Amino acid sequence: MWRATAALSLLLLSASCAAPRVTLPSGPGTPFPAFASAYAQATGDCRVVKTLSASLSLSGRAGSTKLSARIDGGFAESGRLRLEGYPRVNFGGKPFFVLVARGPDATLVLTRDGRVLRGAAPSAIIEALAGIALEPDELRALVSGCGLGVGQPADGRSFKDGWVAIEAAGATVFLRQIEGQWRFAGARRGPLTIDYSNFAGGRPSTVHLQTTSAQGVAPADLTLRISQVEINTPLDNAVFYAEVPPDAVPLTLEELRRAGPLGGPEGTEDTVTKRTEDTEQDLRASVGVSSRALPLLRQHQHQSLV
Repeated sequence: MWRATAALSLLLLSASCAAPRVTLPSGPGTPFPAFASAYAQATGDCRVVKTLSASLSLSGRAGSTKLSARIDGGFAESGRLRLEGYPRVNFGGKPFFVLVARGPDATLVLTRDGRVLRGAAPSAIIEALAGIALEPDELRALVSGCGLGVGQPADGRSFKDGWVAIEAAGATVFLRQIEGQWRFAGARRGPLTIDYSNFAGGRPSTVHLQTTSAQGVAPADLTLRISQVEINTPLDNAVFYAEVPPDAVPLTLEELRRAGPLGGPEGTEDTVTKRTEDTEQDLRASVGVSSRALPLLRQHQHQSLV
């Protein structure tokens, strides 16, 4: 039986207290003829984001597992992504995991365990780690404040307390006026609901993601706190390649799923903690990333193409 890795165990930690949630409106509402101009204003800033790097503080629950981590993220158009996780006790060290994606294929390197997963869909790896399947471009849109992406708006409806709902990009988008301008405040697509809060300078610094239980979908309730954001700063192509040790042992997506929050008994918090008692000190700490780590996304020199 494959044992849960120490690196993944660092992600399966007790979460901090959840921030207050925004309640999105429901029901038919009333017609809102000005939906197109409101949507254009609300997405004006985030629709022009081509590249983005940020520090992401993750907390919440996926399935039966509590999650807490700090992730260094880099995103670029055409499905490119790099996520690095750093243990809080070693800010200057190398990441304990690296996930890179370039289009439909992704590579996950668990550096502490010498394991590598190649060729899986990025959304499948992200779902195995955090409980919600998101494509790299959807993550870029999410962090930039545009929900799951920008599309052609249609069918605007208004609700009490200044809410507006618009159908766009295969989702229901929710707008509110904040500081005199329409802002992208949430979205709903299938079992997934997104809401933004803590706006500063027109951009949200907190995003909540929640999925309801459905066939093939475990319930998840996650919070991302976004900081150290850099927008449209060029990211070298080398950022989106991972350095894989030559002796890395292959890891399958199914193994990752079994160890992650959606893996049932083998992936539950109690089991993972029991099997990693030798890393108890790390398990008590959330995964951290130094403010000095963000420039690594731009300075990264790739040595091994995967």
